[in-house]
Amino acid sequence: MDDWLTAALRAPAVLVTVAIVEGSVPREPGAKMLVTREGFAGTIGGGHLEHRAIDIARAMLDEGAAPRLERFALGPSLGQCCGGIAHLAFEVVDRDQMALLHARRDVDTTRVLALDGGWALFDADGTQLAGGPVPAFDRSAGTHVMRDDSGRRWLVDPILAPRARLCLFGAGHVGAAIVRALADLPCRVTWVDERDDMFPPGVPANVTVEATDTPEAVVEAAAPGTTFLVMTHSHALDLRLSIAILSRPKVTQPSDWFGLIGSDTKRRQFEHRLRERGIDQARIDAMVCPIGLPGIAGKAPAVIAASVAAQLLTVWEALETGAASPLQVSSEPN
Repeated sequence: MDDWLTAALRAPAVLVTVAIVEGSVPREPGAKMLVTREGFAGTIGGGHLEHRAIDIARAMLDEGAAPRLERFALGPSLGQCCGGIAHLAFEVVDRDQMALLHARRDVDTTRVLALDGGWALFDADGTQLAGGPVPAFDRSAGTHVMRDDSGRRWLVDPILAPRARLCLFGAGHVGAAIVRALADLPCRVTWVDERDDMFPPGVPANVTVEATDTPEAVVEAAAPGTTFLVMTHSHALDLRLSIAILSRPKVTQPSDWFGLIGSDTKRRQFEHRLRERGIDQARIDAMVCPIGLPGIAGKAPAVIAASVAAQLLTVWEALETGAASPLQVSSEPN
């Protein structure tokens, strides 16, 4: 996953952040694009707005300019039909700041940028980690621009660790395809298999490999709210993992989500065996098997991966917003 933060460590660059939005715009406050002389990483929504931002950023690289905030009326000035107004913050990348953010990419950090120069980083408790003095700010308000008592403008910009966590059991064709499908999505994946030689030599930056002959221990150690996918090479191992996942303490269960690859027949067989082992019926009913979105019947690993990735996004967004649970069971076997 070569995102804006990874790219920021390698070359002179300008970071472009959506700071304020008014009306309909392509991206939300906090969206970012990292612009170098040769290319860019991330996106603020594409179209004429992005092309104009790239031009400004590359001019800043040549000039070594101070941070700035630019207002873009998407309809009148750029001809984009969404028609809203986007305010973009531009800053030449500070390598020290980016290195600290990269080292903290699995924990929440708030950066505060003076739009006439200067910055600071804070942890989730509000403790300053680096940088110079800054005025008091609201860490709960998301990405926004504020003015201090002297009229200086500051960009307050939370850099949040991905909330979505997936434990994926099985390094076969489908498991590998799912890892590839999730590589650029805001999630952290723990990829588990007993067979160390099944893992590829390189994995995306958001993936941690666990080669272990005690995969149930990974289940036990997983944080509340973890998403589980089971698709190993062995039905017996699938059953062991299903029992371990569905037996997790009640405090973790309401926010856990568990998907098991297989057909309707496999589901019926597993339901019977899970009941024999005393698993609560409500937990069995919540197990998602078959996995994937309804109406997608293809069995190729890449097709299953695309369907499951879309399903996971609905799960993660529902958990994040507190919305009703998404569709639990696909109508098509995988």
